[in-house]
Amino acid sequence: MTIQNDFREVLLQVRASSDYSNLTDLLPYARKIGMRCQSLGDDALFVLPGNSENTGNPVLPALHGGVLAGFMEMSAAIHLMLFMDEPGIPKIVDFSIDYLRSSRIKDVFAECNVIRQGSRIANVSITAWQSRRETPVATARAHFRLDH
Repeated sequence: MTIQNDFREVLLQVRASSDYSNLTDLLPYARKIGMRCQSLGDDALFVLPGNSENTGNPVLPALHGGVLAGFMEMSAAIHLMLFMDEPGIPKIVDFSIDYLRSSRIKDVFAECNVIRQGSRIANVSITAWQSRRETPVATARAHFRLDH
């Protein structure tokens, strides 16, 4: 069995159980930054725990912008894996982020919305916030190539 098939099996199990921890544990970057994913009704909520190892500006202190961007990109990819028509591993084509305010060293939450999913490309918007959903720290847009 190939890695792609093994991963597909895990995706199917995760979808059936709504226990997303198995999926984030399989992804090295998600595991490194401590990323979590939890079921939120029929949707998913992504969490980047406040961790001093992810500090970018120790004077404020603030979360490193690259960690925030990586978290948001990973959130979009996992969201697609969980909810796209045919389970698979999407490949990033491009990613654009707008940093709206400093992210303190505390939990960051992200929500994804699939704007369009075609047969080959998916467009996902991502919003990240800390204290209040209405005050995002960043928004992003990602395009993924879908290989079924």
